[in-house]
Parts: sequence; C-alpha cells; structure tokens
Amino acid sequence: MFKKYFITGLLVWVPIVITLWVLGLLVGIMEASVPNFLSSKYLFGYDIPGFQLIMVVVVIWTSGVMTANLIGRTLLGYWNAVLGKIPLVRSIYNSVKQVSDTVLSSDSQSFRQAVLIEYPRQGCWTIAFLTGTPGNNIVSYLPLDEYISVYVPTTPNPTSGFFLIVGRDVIKPLDMNVDTALKYIVSMGVVSSHKIK
Repeated sequence: MFKKYFITGLLVWVPIVITLWVLGLLVGIMEASVPNFLSSKYLFGYDIPGFQLIMVVVVIWTSGVMTANLIGRTLLGYWNAVLGKIPLVRSIYNSVKQVSDTVLSSDSQSFRQAVLIEYPRQGCWTIAFLTGTPGNNIVSYLPLDEYISVYVPTTPNPTSGFFLIVGRDVIKPLDMNVDTALKYIVSMGVVSSHKIK
C-alpha cells in the first residue's frame, strides 16, 4: 500500500519539480545575461524579484519591434555582415542563427509532419519529423531518386537527436500532429497518443 501511494505521489510531484527546475534554470540564465546597470539594485537601490527577467523580455520585444522596420532590418544586416567576417564567431553564429530561424520563425516549415521510420535497425520503428529535402549536391551522391530529410529526436529530451537522409518510400506518415508526437516522445511512450491533448 505504501509503495502504491508513494509512486502515485511521485507521478504528481516529478513533473512539477522538473518543470519548476527547468523554468528556474531558464530564468537564472536570462537574469544573468542582464548587465548590472539594468538591475533593480542599481536603478532603485534594492532588489525586485523578477525585475531582470522583465528587462530581458522588454529588450527582446523592443529588438523585435525595431527589426520589423526597414531601418532595423538594415542595422541587423550590417550586424550579421560584421559577425560573418570573424572566423570562429562566423561558424557558431551562422549555425545558431539558422537553427533559431528555422525553429522560431512563424512561417517556418520545420517539423512539417510526424512519420514512422525503421531506425536504428530493420524491424525497430521510431517517430521522426520531416524537415525538408536534401539539396542536389547531396542527392547526386545517393543511389535512389527521391530522398527526404528527417529528424529523429531522443527521449525524453527531444532537443537532441539524429538527422537522417532516407528514401521517401521508407517513411510512413502518421495521423498525428507534430505537438502530439513530441508529447508522446517526451513521455517515453508511457502516455498513449490518443490520450494526449
């Protein structure tokens, strides 16, 4: 009886604790990125909890407003050009920018559809996401005619995973939207897909 209630309690508390821990980690990272001269202690003489987080949100929102017009886009273009000329910074910045543009853009075609593929071996199936089609410079080296790029996320952390180029004929489209598939992956298959809302 004790074991049953203990496990039930764990099922209640583990998601709450992990969620709070991740949020605390993100807030800590965001607050640490705020310069001291924008802290509440510097501006008002005392600490206001969450003030630096609000400042981060305001700065992000303001930069979004500024880059939505012609002058802001021009300045951003100059900034990208400057960073594109610094050897080590260029490779890191361009990679991160491409990923963030793909994932965060509202008109992005990333993760278009959830599919099943046989991976990592025949007879073993996993959920993957269509991410696009490989360029001609890659396809020209491959034996089949039609290929598709897929991302195979790991569980329970779908932000890490594997990028694969597979034949279009080996994927099986799922009648499941991307959000539902991600929730199913994060739950490690414990929550059946028809129960996920």
